[in-house]
Amino acid sequence: MKRHIAGNGEPIGRRALIAGLGVAAAAWPLAALGQGTERKARVGAFMNLAEGDAEGITYVTAFAQGLAERGWIVGRNLQIEYRWTAGRSEKIRDEAAQLVALNLDVILTVGGTQVGPLQQLSRTVPIVFVQTADPVGAGFVESLSRPGGNATGFVVFEYGMGGKWLELLKQCAPGIARVAVLRDALNPSGPAFFGAVQSAAPRFGVEVSAVNLRDAAEIERGVTAFAQDARGGLIVTPTSLAIAQRALIIDLAARHRLPAIYPFRYFVTDGGLLYYGPDVVDQYRQAAVYVDRILKGEKPADLPVQVPTKYEMSINLKTAQVLGLDVPQSLLIAASEVIE
Repeated sequence: MKRHIAGNGEPIGRRALIAGLGVAAAAWPLAALGQGTERKARVGAFMNLAEGDAEGITYVTAFAQGLAERGWIVGRNLQIEYRWTAGRSEKIRDEAAQLVALNLDVILTVGGTQVGPLQQLSRTVPIVFVQTADPVGAGFVESLSRPGGNATGFVVFEYGMGGKWLELLKQCAPGIARVAVLRDALNPSGPAFFGAVQSAAPRFGVEVSAVNLRDAAEIERGVTAFAQDARGGLIVTPTSLAIAQRALIIDLAARHRLPAIYPFRYFVTDGGLLYYGPDVVDQYRQAAVYVDRILKGEKPADLPVQVPTKYEMSINLKTAQVLGLDVPQSLLIAASEVIE
């Protein structure tokens, strides 16, 4: 069912997380526990957002509820160790080392920039990843069907998605002739997504350039310089740096009147124009299934990496109106969510 949202919800904090986990626990009777209660299973949640981030709370709540549905109840037979990195490389290294030192039963982690440091520290602790691009190319797994090591999980995007983002952006804002791709040049996925957009550009009659994401100052300089010429648009690729700086990126797009497409829904609920991608919350629910199977004795090496089979699109009509865009009816019909 298509969701029509009138406005943004308020940020969800630590109390909301505790309340959400409490609901999950209360909903599952003690007799239904799949494991004994003598020893708590110990699971890590290695998150790439800031602690207290509303979207991050949504993700870990979905993960914990998925575990509760399989008999793993926080405080009864399950302990979850949370670490929040806000996409900062130095914090990723420190928190990864702390998690590995805890000798946990399994670690849930987000994105290639966090899987890599974990595997550098340990090739034995089981890892379930979500929101990760090209785990084979990055060396996290041997193949999608047979991961072969200590990690498995869920791919968030194939690199060819870059061409689809360009197509949708052009449909929503047909007047654009130039597109800047915001990417992390030090992450292999950054050049790969950029290459996919570049390959598709001739079909849509646009010129493509890159804006590298290193810190807030570089983002502001790059977008501001790009916006000096008219008829521009933005494609924001999935990276921890873009996620950590999403408020700045959304503000720059609005300030310079740049139509933009984003890789995650919360960019659009926070004021961005257009989102296209998989249901990320569902990846956390599915990750709970894999964590459950590992806790019951299966190995990551034998659990195939899964790729998305369904994609969603969100359109913020308020932002479109501010930009002076008349969103085609075909896009509105295809959207799973229209924010009015």
